[in-house]
Amino acid sequence: MWKRGIKSRKNTIVLILIFLVGFALMTADSKRPDGAYFFESFILLVVSPIQSVITGTLSSIEEVYDHYFSLVDASKENEQLHSEINTLKRENHLLKEEVRRLNRIGQLIEYQAANSGESVVATVVGKDATQWVKTIFINKGTDDGVYENLAVVTNSGVVGHVIQAGPHSSKVLLLVDRRSAVDSLFRESRVPGVVVGLGVDTCEMKYVPITADVKAGDWVLSSGLGGVFPKGLVVGRVLSVAKSKQGLFQEIKIAPGADFSRLEEVLVLLP
Repeated sequence: MWKRGIKSRKNTIVLILIFLVGFALMTADSKRPDGAYFFESFILLVVSPIQSVITGTLSSIEEVYDHYFSLVDASKENEQLHSEINTLKRENHLLKEEVRRLNRIGQLIEYQAANSGESVVATVVGKDATQWVKTIFINKGTDDGVYENLAVVTNSGVVGHVIQAGPHSSKVLLLVDRRSAVDSLFRESRVPGVVVGLGVDTCEMKYVPITADVKAGDWVLSSGLGGVFPKGLVVGRVLSVAKSKQGLFQEIKIAPGADFSRLEEVLVLLP
């Protein structure tokens, strides 16, 4: 009996399966209330999530693509901006240098106006400053009225004098050169002497009597003797004074008024 029971249950299960399959086949071609077919609804149910994933992925790829090219464009724009900024910095630097140059020339022109006589502004275009030679080259020559033995100065003091002159340039022997000698005197005591170069940044004032009252800080001016330097130009100031018991003259070191390490523009005093 129990075998018949099992067989009966199997038959019942088979009948139920056949009924379900038949029902599924019938409803596969029937419309749902919302107008969609069952099979189509089933496909949509399965495919829609996959399609959503694919669509989202493609959208993400497109966003990455757009972002990449946006970064490339931004990088090019940044490079262009950096280039423009560097150009502006260079122009700003050049403008500042031009302002400084004009200020220096303005000071020379003021000095020129305050002193009698004609002069010409010249630019230093070269230097020959060794242990034995202290000279500079300027961009003015005979075509500008510049000749040998003309004094060269700044608003701070004597620079030197022209020793060679070409049509468009000249060579100037500096005050500190060993071959240089300027007839001078002390501004206060009017005691005379001769300032000679030492080949370094200082000079020495020779032939000052041992009895002369000289002290550090005293101003030294050109005396006008010798025919090169007009009277009253600043030569420098006394750095130190030494008196020898046996000597007839004092040993006096002079700091030039002009700063030879920063010469850029000078005045040539015309006759």
